[in-house]
Amino acid sequence: MQPQTKTERVYSFITGESEARICADLPESACTNIPRNFLLNAASGTCSKLAEALANPGLVLTWLLAALGAPASLTGLLVPVRQAGSLLPQLAIAGQIRKAARRKWFWAGAGLVQAAALALMVVSASTLSGAVAGAMIVGLLLVFSLASGVGSVGFSDVVGKTIPKRRRGSLLASRATSGGLLALAAGLLIKNYLGEDASLTPYLLLVGAAAFLWVLAALFFGSIAEDPGATSGGRNTFGELKAGLAAMRKHRDYAKFILARCFLLPIELALPFYALLAREYGGDAIGNLGIFLTATAAADVLSNPFWGRFADRSSRLVMILAAALAVLTGVYALGLDLLPKDGPPWLNALMFLGIGFAQAGIRVGRKTYLINLAPEDERPLYAALANTIVGVVALVGSALGLLAEAHSVQLVIVILIALPLIGALIGLRLPDLGEKNS
Repeated sequence: MQPQTKTERVYSFITGESEARICADLPESACTNIPRNFLLNAASGTCSKLAEALANPGLVLTWLLAALGAPASLTGLLVPVRQAGSLLPQLAIAGQIRKAARRKWFWAGAGLVQAAALALMVVSASTLSGAVAGAMIVGLLLVFSLASGVGSVGFSDVVGKTIPKRRRGSLLASRATSGGLLALAAGLLIKNYLGEDASLTPYLLLVGAAAFLWVLAALFFGSIAEDPGATSGGRNTFGELKAGLAAMRKHRDYAKFILARCFLLPIELALPFYALLAREYGGDAIGNLGIFLTATAAADVLSNPFWGRFADRSSRLVMILAAALAVLTGVYALGLDLLPKDGPPWLNALMFLGIGFAQAGIRVGRKTYLINLAPEDERPLYAALANTIVGVVALVGSALGLLAEAHSVQLVIVILIALPLIGALIGLRLPDLGEKNS
């Protein structure tokens, strides 16, 4: 046996794999590049996950629009636009991706577009104010989200082609954990050094840094060694839809997974409503934003290694447990309403820690489950149809903001408890894919 290279030693340390080149479900040419591809993908994810934290629509962009004096109606569009914009166009994109022998360029190119959109947000916030600035930022977020949707379909296929099945959960967790660790440091810096700054400067620095990180993420991902794949069977949007619906009829577990994911979606839409509660209880100072960023980043750092290893054994159970945690977090948030409004900040931070744990589990669990469930030659289709359907549901989810404005945030929290509970029950009926035996 040849001695391991430095890259292989780092890969073995992260994954716990004693032999870096073992892979039963990839061709030999891909096996030789597993450690390098794993680390490049993880480095790309570190940059992109940190960028997502620094320009988080539910926290940072929400605070930015408030500082600009934008109306609440625009603020309420941020998360639905982020979700639906990245999910709805994927069915049309999937057919085009099938025509490309190497799909990594879709993700890398999308990353550069996302960087440009964030940079233009900085320009808009620096030169405009009020509703005009808010509308520009929401519009640029839509461009950002559409690019994210292009990259998402390609990402699943690249992971399926370059990383063995039993290491995919660990990869997703490594991307999130490393990015979360850096986001944790960023949150502490904001709290300690920018907490009293009432200007726009902190927000502009955060969004500008996110733009730079997306450029780095695109460069790392573009460096992955991806073997050419099949390019036959390309379809237009109608053909993709027809093929996807046929796949749902034929593959009942796939249809059940989509249904479960729709009911679990509120977990990923929940952050702004917890932020509204926190602003109500503790104020909207930039220092509080630092606390909340620290809490959500800590959730990534603490939970993703666990969720990733767990997903390599049973991604189905990861989704179920994450949904249960989201339900408990909602119950806790409602309980805060019984306490004095000027309570200690850590009470609010626990909300963000809990929902952060749950969101991390849902992301790792659903991505790993779908990659492992889908047939190799139909991964882009399976990912695109699922995301398009969930994107439609995300648009419906925009009504939650109207409901919060018309009634109360607490009523929305009740819904955020009930729907994931149903999703967990549906998840119990999904088959275990036997990842631990792969």
